[in-house]
Amino acid sequence: MKNPLRLKAVNHISIVCNSVEKSVDFYQRVLGFYPVKRPASFTFHGAWLYNYGMGIHLLQSCEADEKPKKRVINPKDNHLSFQSENMGATEKQLKEMRIEYVKCEVEDDGIFVDQLFFHDPDGLMIEICNCENLPILPLSGGGDSPTAAARLCSMQQAEQQQKLQQIQNAAVQMMQLQQLLISIPCNACT
Repeated sequence: MKNPLRLKAVNHISIVCNSVEKSVDFYQRVLGFYPVKRPASFTFHGAWLYNYGMGIHLLQSCEADEKPKKRVINPKDNHLSFQSENMGATEKQLKEMRIEYVKCEVEDDGIFVDQLFFHDPDGLMIEICNCENLPILPLSGGGDSPTAAARLCSMQQAEQQQKLQQIQNAAVQMMQLQQLLISIPCNACT
């Protein structure tokens, strides 16, 4: 696959909002983004946030008094999606925060993906999912030889598997260490 624009990654998305302060609070408190320095030369109100390898640039709307319209949560609407480490914990947290959401489940060839959809303060749809459950399978141009896209997807999946294995190995080592520490008698306790 060609890369005519020589792109490397997603850098940021910009979101026009009615209240930069409310949106900063939402993206920090709910989604875990943190504020980063924004160029002082900007002559308009806004904020930059960063996490998960990408930025969110919040821009103050010129119609700041306009209230966002209450919209139905529609999973087919434009949305920004984030991977979750633990969907159960994510759903529990949304309930505790009293954030209205819609829960969906997708199944493909016995693989299940859970999705939670909700709005930010300005009505932008947010999705939290475990979409990494689905393998990335490029649509090839035919033939038996793998395409560059297929090789890239295979490499990325292999890297994900390797990272997962490293995390699992570290967890096992931590449990073994914990068991060892429990079994050592404590002189200070006797």
